Amino acid sequence: MAEIPAQPADGMTLVKVVTAIADTSAPKVATELNAVSSVDISCYLTAGGWKPSLSEQVITDERLCTTQTYEQKGRSQRGLEVEYIDNTNTANETLYNKAKDTLLPGTNLFIVVRTGLPYTTALAAGQKVTIYPVTPGEYNEMPPEANSVFKIGQKLFVRAGVKISATTVA
Repeated sequence: MAEIPAQPADGMTLVKVVTAIADTSAPKVATELNAVSSVDISCYLTAGGWKPSLSEQVITDERLCTTQTYEQKGRSQRGLEVEYIDNTNTANETLYNKAKDTLLPGTNLFIVVRTGLPYTTALAAGQKVTIYPVTPGEYNEMPPEANSVFKIGQKLFVRAGVKISATTVA
């Protein structure tokens, strides 16, 4: 078998918080994803602070005519948790606390994620993104650790269908 190349992930993820997307099947780069109200939180997230999840239920399918039990796909549930730096009560709070200031508990937002291109590459038409419609939960201050920074963990409740890398930016 020939070698199949793989793209290294380091530095190849952009995560933006967007306040409004009219059609998640065709987000508009200029007026929605790059709107003044959108916030890039990529550099606030810790190395392990991007935690999407998927839980799929199983429907048991037993038949009278067989000794085997089959399965069918049941309901699925997507989840998302984030962990990011917290500059509260520091000299950097005013300018560099955008993740905490943007992910306000109880607000309806969209998390837009682009992977596979360098973080520094501008978000542009034709690129594929994943869109999570979310409502942030409460802030969870992480315990301080030696040789570390202050961090916040937060559950982002997925409130509608997630579009996984299938949405092309218009």
